[in-house]
Amino acid sequence: MESPAGADATQLYARLLAEPGRPPDALGLDWGTTRLAAATAELRALGLLQPTAGTGVPADPVVSADSADSAVSADTAVSVDTAVRQLLLDADSQVAALLGALRHTRDSVDRLHTGYLPVQQHHRTGTGTGTGLELVRGADRIAALLEDAARGARTEALSLRPGQDLSGPALAGKLARERLALAHGAALRTIYPAAALRRPAVLAHLRELTGAGARIRAAHSLPLWLIVVDARLAILPAPGAGADGEPAPADGGRYPHVAGAAVVVREPALVELVAELFEYFWSSAWTPSELGPEESEMTDRQLAVLRLLAAGLTDTAIARKLEVSERTVRRLVAELTAALGAESRFQAGVHATRRGWI
Repeated sequence: MESPAGADATQLYARLLAEPGRPPDALGLDWGTTRLAAATAELRALGLLQPTAGTGVPADPVVSADSADSAVSADTAVSVDTAVRQLLLDADSQVAALLGALRHTRDSVDRLHTGYLPVQQHHRTGTGTGTGLELVRGADRIAALLEDAARGARTEALSLRPGQDLSGPALAGKLARERLALAHGAALRTIYPAAALRRPAVLAHLRELTGAGARIRAAHSLPLWLIVVDARLAILPAPGAGADGEPAPADGGRYPHVAGAAVVVREPALVELVAELFEYFWSSAWTPSELGPEESEMTDRQLAVLRLLAAGLTDTAIARKLEVSERTVRRLVAELTAALGAESRFQAGVHATRRGWI
């Protein structure tokens, strides 16, 4: 359906064609200034009104406007063919500009890979131990590392958070990073100390995270902070951290959990070990009542694990059957046991049977 401005523009163009040389305000259109300006703007946007070049006759003119007081006195109405040619020329110019920007970006990427990536790799080798470890110093550098980790997360992001900056900007920044990971489809699981939930700012933050799809649990105490991303990267506090595993703030508390120095782990076996440590705490943590109960509906994978447990299969056999790691099986079993309020694998099977899950 054509807009009112579009209908007015069509009528204005028709009158300009029928009465060449007359300005719009002399065409007998009983329009107000606003209506006339809207119709004129529509014709300009379509290229049907183009600026008059000097005092000569424009190329392919249909109407020449010569009234200095007219709303379109500095413009010339041109044919549709002329307008189409000009639009296509403008589009060609934009495409050429985009292609130039693309070539520039590709050149920049090539320079980064050939000139700077080797420097980065050399730095990691020089600051590490040769075993997939890297020592990163400074709150800003570690904060940038966390940003990159959040942007790169695709499967899961795990973290222990024994310390928490309660300032508004810090919580807002953390929420933005974690929402970014969730938007990429990563499963987000985080454990906080139970005492932190007594702080209104933290509780509100965790409710927002839970609403965005994160899974939050609480523990009485956590020995250190850690982060694991996609089973490919782990971040731990460097030796010399402060109380509760937190490095002493060096930047006024802006990033209390990353100030000082951190160890970045990329060796797969070591990352797996750090993930196992997280799973140990996750299995004994609980979902705070302030955040509401965890989802009780079983996923297909959880149901499969329950059925295989009921059949008496070991973790190794279940992992082989489902084509997942044993660590994943142990995590699923721990989650099911906690969700069912059971104290053992056997009780979990009994409770699941009573609920009709298997």
